[in-house]
Amino acid sequence: MADIANIYKADGSRYENMQYNRVGRSGLKFPAVSLGLWHNFGSKDHYDNMKEMCRTAFDCGITQFDLANNYGPVYGSAETNFGRIMEEDFRSYRDEMVITTKAGYDMWDGPYGNWGSRKYLMASLDQSLKRMKLDYVDIFYHHRMDRETPLEETMQALADIVHSGKALYAGVSNYDREYTRKAVEILKELHCPFIVNQRRYSILDRTIEEDGVKEFCKEAGVGIIAFSPLAQGLLTDKYLKGIPEDSRIARDSRFLKASALTEEKLRQIEQLNLLAAERGQTLAQMALSWILKDDEVCSVLIGASKPSQIKENISIVEHTTFTAEELKEIDCICGLSSWEERK
Repeated sequence: MADIANIYKADGSRYENMQYNRVGRSGLKFPAVSLGLWHNFGSKDHYDNMKEMCRTAFDCGITQFDLANNYGPVYGSAETNFGRIMEEDFRSYRDEMVITTKAGYDMWDGPYGNWGSRKYLMASLDQSLKRMKLDYVDIFYHHRMDRETPLEETMQALADIVHSGKALYAGVSNYDREYTRKAVEILKELHCPFIVNQRRYSILDRTIEEDGVKEFCKEAGVGIIAFSPLAQGLLTDKYLKGIPEDSRIARDSRFLKASALTEEKLRQIEQLNLLAAERGQTLAQMALSWILKDDEVCSVLIGASKPSQIKENISIVEHTTFTAEELKEIDCICGLSSWEERK
């Protein structure tokens, strides 16, 4: 194996082809493209490929690595694998990296391993730090809204975690507008730097526009980082000729099922694919570019199963501008406007 000093660009040139965007009104900047470790970093995946993907990402200017306590499968395995990669390859680069994790979904048995209690969040982060062999994470997220635990308790836990030094910033994920607004108010009173909401967003899923989160976060100075920008792989050309054996539907249908490939959906994907080709992009590249078309989303999270996909995806940084006509055509294909309105 090549010496680590020869793998990473020591002159800082890895940052030249990446764009870095300010996260809300904070002092932190995210790379326009960040690497998510939700899939392909678990106990069933190949370690050498995981390591090579992290190396490739970092060498391409991707400085943010996004995890959660239950990423895998099995739960915790993505953090464990990332911790091993950190120890072997990235220890000396820690201050050039943004490493995040979350807690909020089921993690361990019993009444204390889920949702948003102070006990769960604090215990989970301690476990995550141990698995990743870290003293702190840059952002600790509450992973989902908990309507049974008082939000004040959850936010106080986040604030105390930040004040303890185990996280530098607080974030939330999957919060709607009202919960985000309340979180902003509470954490402001607690003098805790709350900087980001991580939400699902894609050409095919406009929920953050419909529920007002996108608009509110811009007004409140809270950044947005988007996950599932390819709609679990629908916004690629891989399903246009059937279901490949190595696809997500074939390998793990928990999050994307064959039933999602309706005739209408395949028609939309085919038309979007043609538009992407006219732009000189693949459908996946156009879908990622679309997320970053304005300044309201500071980063888009990509998943990857091999290093070449990471290299392909970062090329979108130079091509995030859309004409008004292209945006109208995308909306029309998705059924959000009529051809008459487009004209």
